[in-house]
Amino acid sequence: MNGSLEGVAVAGGAPASVIVGIGAYVPPNPVTNHDLTARLDTSDEWIRTRTGISSRHMVLPGQATSDLAVEAGRRALESAGPEHAEGVDAVVLATATPDRACPATAPEVASRLGLGTVAAFDVSAVCSGFLYGLATATGLIAAGTAGRVLLIAADAFTTLVDPHDRATAVIFADGAGAVVLRAGEPDEPGAVGRVVLGSDGSLSGLLQVPGGGSRQRSLGEPVKPGDEFLRMAGRDTYRHAVGRMTEASRQAVQAAGWGLADIDRLAAHQANARILATVADDLGIPEDRRLSNIAHNGNTVAASIPLLLADATADGSLAAGHRVLLTAFGAGLAWGAATVLWPDVKPG
Repeated sequence: MNGSLEGVAVAGGAPASVIVGIGAYVPPNPVTNHDLTARLDTSDEWIRTRTGISSRHMVLPGQATSDLAVEAGRRALESAGPEHAEGVDAVVLATATPDRACPATAPEVASRLGLGTVAAFDVSAVCSGFLYGLATATGLIAAGTAGRVLLIAADAFTTLVDPHDRATAVIFADGAGAVVLRAGEPDEPGAVGRVVLGSDGSLSGLLQVPGGGSRQRSLGEPVKPGDEFLRMAGRDTYRHAVGRMTEASRQAVQAAGWGLADIDRLAAHQANARILATVADDLGIPEDRRLSNIAHNGNTVAASIPLLLADATADGSLAAGHRVLLTAFGAGLAWGAATVLWPDVKPG
């Protein structure tokens, strides 16, 4: 283990996980609503009024999740500085779009970042991937398994979207975000509060890619037309997203010993502008405390929250000392929420 736990003494003997670096990356080719109307029966106004999205980024031909993850990870390590970057003990990659079905993508990402033979593995929780990864990284630090963890959330999710499906093609996008976490004290800037997680597998059919998994393969039949793409029951998804994100948010805030009025910034998964507004309204968080980059990034799945945090830090809408509430919901169904006292970091 390279990262040191020396000098860290907290209640109960378990160190907290503290954010010390952040980075983000999106492919260089913005795709506007007008670009999509060339192949879809829709309009710029229709897309903006229903999703809040004006443009998004999509991977270039041959570009994969690992390429996005490596760049975001490199920037987060740069943000953290050599004193933390050189002590990373583990890489956790949250993704629903690994480069290959087998093996996991994280070991390759760690190798390409020059981190050698550190522990590296994938976490799959789709749009809630960053929060599930955050809980995993926090657990590694609390257990003493790692002193520093590079957590990356990356998805090339447009590779799973039917380019001719108006319901999904206008929403989803590609990107990556990353944070470096170190062992520290629970009351210092950057400390992550208890991560609240939940799931409901009885509703897994609401958002799914039916083809390509072991169930379809074990039947020995080819993938049926359309089964290689995402299917989404939009109306039911909306209802569950609002309810679960709101509930988990209340639990996370309570666990932190805060009140909802104490929240300086809400950083919610950028799924859809209507979902974001409803969750914030239900929590009583005013508009000037809501972070958003959905207009130009779209729904980047697991990468959504760290991309948002990096963007908001860069433009000054998120500053050191802010009490931040994170929350997400996605396929699985899986959801989560967490709190963090934002540190003085600059995106790499």
